[in-house]
Parts: sequence; structure tokens; C-alpha cells
Amino acid sequence: MDKTLSHIDASGNAAMVDVSNKEITVRTAIASGKVIFPQDVFDTLAAQDFLGKKGSILQTAIIAGIQAVKKTSELIPLCHQLNLSKVDIDIEPKGNALSITCMVKCNERTGVEMEALTGVSVSALTIYDMCKALSHDIKISEIQLEQKTGGKNDFGR
Repeated sequence: MDKTLSHIDASGNAAMVDVSNKEITVRTAIASGKVIFPQDVFDTLAAQDFLGKKGSILQTAIIAGIQAVKKTSELIPLCHQLNLSKVDIDIEPKGNALSITCMVKCNERTGVEMEALTGVSVSALTIYDMCKALSHDIKISEIQLEQKTGGKNDFGR
């Protein structure tokens, strides 16, 4: 496995990777993360079916995450613009947390790991924003890549 940084050129400068010679394949990535609440705050939110003064916390976070996935190349300077074919964000209550999973798919020359990670991150930030009036003791945690397929090296936990 090549152990060099792909976004640094021979002079040590930031550089976008040239993917023009790569084969177009179906690329997928799945990322996950958690938003952890104090138990009393989680219980309050669950009792309200995760509806806040600003509307549905879960649906708003899903929409924000999808929007973020589509704007990843604008947020992370060396990411390529990708023609996405599928984005799916799922948010489920687990214990005193909301567990977020984001799956992104495209037919491209480069992968969608950063898009999936961005989707989880912005979904988590949106949940925090919508719930911070109840507590600032909310934690965003464990954002990570779970799986990627379709490139030179597949990955899975």
C-alpha cells in the first residue's frame, strides 16, 4: 500500500489528485456518528417524538446532511465535484444517543468517503443546533468511515 499523502505534490504543496486516468466504477461509502445527550434531555426529546420548536429534529438533520453531501467539494478544498446517484441518511435513537448513518453512491473516477463523512457531520451539527437550548452538554462523537467500495482498495469495519 502506498504510504504517501495523495493531496501533497513533490514540492510539498497542496494539490488536487488527477483522476483522469482512473476507471469509472460504482463507488459507495458509508459513514457513521453519534450525538450523545444527557439522559434527561434525551428523555424529553424522545417524549416529544424528536419534535422541537424549530420542527422535526430528525427530518431537518437528514435534509441538512443531504445538502451537505452535495456541497462537499465546496467545503473541502481538494475534493472533486461528483455526480451523485444516491444519498441515504438514517438517524435512529440508541440509548441516550442518536446514531447517524450516511450512505453515498456514485459512478465516478474517485470515491465518496468525504461526502459520507460530511453528511454525518452536518446532520450531527444540525441536531446539536436544534437541541442546544436544552443543554450544551450534548456531544458529537465517533464520526468515522464504516465502509467504502469501488476503488483501488475496498474498506470495511
